[in-house]
Amino acid sequence: MPYTLPALGSFILLAYTLEAVTGFGSVVVALSLGALLLPIDQLLPVLVPLNVGLTGCLVWRHRKLIDTRLLFATLLPGMLLGMLVGYLLLPHLQPQLLKRGFGLLILWFAARELSRGWRDEAPRGQTPAWLLRLTTGAAGVCHGLFASGGPLLVYGLATLRMDKSRFRATLVSVWFTLNGLLTLAFLADGRLLPALPRVLAFAPLLPLGLWLGERLHRRCAERHFRLTIHLLLLLSGTLLLSPWSLP
Repeated sequence: MPYTLPALGSFILLAYTLEAVTGFGSVVVALSLGALLLPIDQLLPVLVPLNVGLTGCLVWRHRKLIDTRLLFATLLPGMLLGMLVGYLLLPHLQPQLLKRGFGLLILWFAARELSRGWRDEAPRGQTPAWLLRLTTGAAGVCHGLFASGGPLLVYGLATLRMDKSRFRATLVSVWFTLNGLLTLAFLADGRLLPALPRVLAFAPLLPLGLWLGERLHRRCAERHFRLTIHLLLLLSGTLLLSPWSLP
């Protein structure tokens, strides 16, 4: 359809700007909106390499802010193991069921966080180590399925005492590592090469999204942008579950 590529480009610019602000959400936002236009299995080999480019720039710029102990001791081991499980499960799941499950996942996360924000609910107590590891593993499975483990991982890390810049730097280090491996997997299984023309077509949007996101991250309260993400995810999840969404 003639509007597919321009619409997808606008979704990608929005999603990658939001990731530059908060450290997560680019693939989950672009995938949930883009899935209204194209099948998930066609979107992933486009969105994942683009994410590697964006997060690589952010990791390099903000490398001194990364919490390396948290990253290497907890986040990467659990996410890598879970991602392998999700990647191996992907060929055995039906695309329509996959889309519905993805819609339910983002609806749950967005509705819960919006509810907490509107009630001005007090922060939860420190997440137990076992629960953090379990949540990290589950986020890895979601990342292997959808390249979108951010919502669950952010939920698990919500009680950690980290300022927004340190939090963002640590998160994008996770996505850079995992999505780099996913890109190699897409190359090995033959999905990357057919997607390269679209990757190259959308690549010029990344510098713009990075520039906008960095400016917004410095100048505006992060809470407002998290609220925007959650509202957008709520809408996206509703659309994915609707009977007129594309297969």
